[in-house]
Amino acid sequence: MSGARSGDLHEQLPWAVAALAAGGLGLFAVAWTGGTLGAGVTGHGWQAPPFALSTATTLAGEGPGTLWPGAPAGAVYGGMLALLTLLLVPVAVAVRLLVSRSARPKGLAGRRELAAMCPKGITARARELRPSLEGREQLHPDETGNLLGDLAPNGPELRSSYEDVELDLMAPRAGKSTGIAVPRVLRAQGAVLLTSNKSDVYAVTRAARAQAGRVWTFDPQGIAHTPRAMWWNLLGECHTIEGARRLAGHFVASVNDDSAKKDFWISAAQNTLTALFLAAARGGASVRDLLGWLADPADRTPVDLLREAQLIAMAEQLQGTVRGAVETRDGIYETARQTVSCLLDPEILAWVTPDPVLPEFRPDRHVLGKDTLYLLSKDGGGSAAGVIAGIADATMRAGVVAAERMGGRLDPPLTAVLDEAANVCRIADLPDLYSHFGSRGINVVTLLQSYRQGARVWGEVGMDALWSAATVKLLGAGLDDADFVQKISTLVGQHDVRTPTVNRGKEGTSRSYSYRQEAVLPPDRIRALPKGTALLLATGVRPALIRLRPWYKEPGAGAISAAAKAETAAITERAAARLPAAPVVALEKWNRPARDAGPV
Repeated sequence: MSGARSGDLHEQLPWAVAALAAGGLGLFAVAWTGGTLGAGVTGHGWQAPPFALSTATTLAGEGPGTLWPGAPAGAVYGGMLALLTLLLVPVAVAVRLLVSRSARPKGLAGRRELAAMCPKGITARARELRPSLEGREQLHPDETGNLLGDLAPNGPELRSSYEDVELDLMAPRAGKSTGIAVPRVLRAQGAVLLTSNKSDVYAVTRAARAQAGRVWTFDPQGIAHTPRAMWWNLLGECHTIEGARRLAGHFVASVNDDSAKKDFWISAAQNTLTALFLAAARGGASVRDLLGWLADPADRTPVDLLREAQLIAMAEQLQGTVRGAVETRDGIYETARQTVSCLLDPEILAWVTPDPVLPEFRPDRHVLGKDTLYLLSKDGGGSAAGVIAGIADATMRAGVVAAERMGGRLDPPLTAVLDEAANVCRIADLPDLYSHFGSRGINVVTLLQSYRQGARVWGEVGMDALWSAATVKLLGAGLDDADFVQKISTLVGQHDVRTPTVNRGKEGTSRSYSYRQEAVLPPDRIRALPKGTALLLATGVRPALIRLRPWYKEPGAGAISAAAKAETAAITERAAARLPAAPVVALEKWNRPARDAGPV
């Protein structure tokens, strides 16, 4: 080992001497030229001293007075410094570019490959997609596309177009809310739809969105403890068989972990709910009436209403279910009752029951303006996920209808941020609708904690379809599914790594190179992505690493933060007002002196 190191030093010594000599010569050339420029500019002549070793010795020993007679030393040194700075600036820029390029893992996309998502490219695309921008020379960046983040390590910012639909997979507390959901809501140009099981995004964005348009807060389970100030007609979309079946599917999906796998009871319950929703909508009945029909299978009212509406086949099917074997009928109805059990809660039921005092939320009107709809619901038992999925689906379908009337695309686009989509907004056929939404100017962003979470809701086939339909995918920190991360590493690809080999012999030393394939991003690096960064997979380009842009680091964050604190305080106050008073017995128990306390 020592012999090898001595050989390396012996080989490198001539190069070190040559580099030192070249550096000294370059530094002397800068001093000689800069001193002459400084003397000449200040009016003390352009006579340059000899370009010789004696001049360097004189400058180092006696200063510039002898070499540039009459010229102030400050002027001479100023000229040297100015020239040195002028030469170092491009060198520093070049070094920075080289460092930036070397800092990005080889094999990932750079500025050139992502030109269509950079400011100039995305602006050109926005002018093609949005007729309302025609004739305007200057556009605000938020009018051109949806901000994704900055290309790592030093930019530029990247945006998706208004025909892209997005799927984001990140672990909890990896930046989904601060880096994706909140910025999308704040920067939206048209109407907004947001689903969530927490009040954080609502608290941060509500004040800002109130300045853009009306804020509708659908909060049947008191996530933000907002008083009911609206209602939505649950049966409004059920006048057609398609609309009734879709609503029934939302309630079924809220209790069925895999919508791709429906047993007999689930399928039969969906068919029964479809008939009951259709009967209630066509017959002018209420949701309370529908719950009564479910409680009493022998009630012939829905069958009669379907017959009066000339829906004979549907009436016969419902009647066949009612007249079937008692065990089968009761099993079907009990399954149906379980799917809509959240409507038994009078507080939830009030949000979907007509109220002459409060305004009605109309999806068809919402998508044409700049209003914001917050859909808040808990997950788990008693969740209103079926209702949330129903109103979200109705709003996005209204956007499709409005887009068709506009010539094919909404302008400005509708922004739909489906946070916690696997828990509170299970739209069974979302994977099939994804690409269609993008072509209609409906920017859907689905946020999931993992690929497996989506597969649990839509099945492996459905999740594969959702993955394929999403034109933009962001994979953030904390992805712990080994199989999935391995697949992503394979998708990112491999690159050539050059390995040098030094051979020493009697005839001298020779160097050869060999190449091997290595993963651009091994699975362990994907799993260990730092918080605030994400792997960008966009259709048609190589993967890239981006840095998310949290809302609290953007201009104007101070005002937004102040509004968020005020809203959070209001939520806390409303929550405290709704809490029941503690029982006196409990207070006496905890305030009892220690000497009176008996054994536990």
